[in-house]
Amino acid sequence: MSVVVINAITVPEDRVEQFEQRFAARAGEVSGMPGFEAFELMKPTDGRDVFLVYTRWESAEAFQNWMSSPAFQHGHRQHETGGPVGTGSEVWMFDVIQHEEA
Repeated sequence: MSVVVINAITVPEDRVEQFEQRFAARAGEVSGMPGFEAFELMKPTDGRDVFLVYTRWESAEAFQNWMSSPAFQHGHRQHETGGPVGTGSEVWMFDVIQHEEA
């Protein structure tokens, strides 16, 4: 089964719009990576300040290949010029052991 990687990014309220704009303008290179299966950006609706970036991969190796690829560097170039918008992040990795769709 797949591997899910979630990047939980803390975004202060005064930077939410900038964060969303950066994701809207992202390079989108992840979708062309071997082993990539899905991407979702989730915005909190319960007063939290943590956005979740969800990606699903066919294997942990496919995710690691993305992290070390030139495409990853290109997709995260805005950090180099404008600095990060978030004030912190945690990366969580899970093996999918059950899956169901409508």
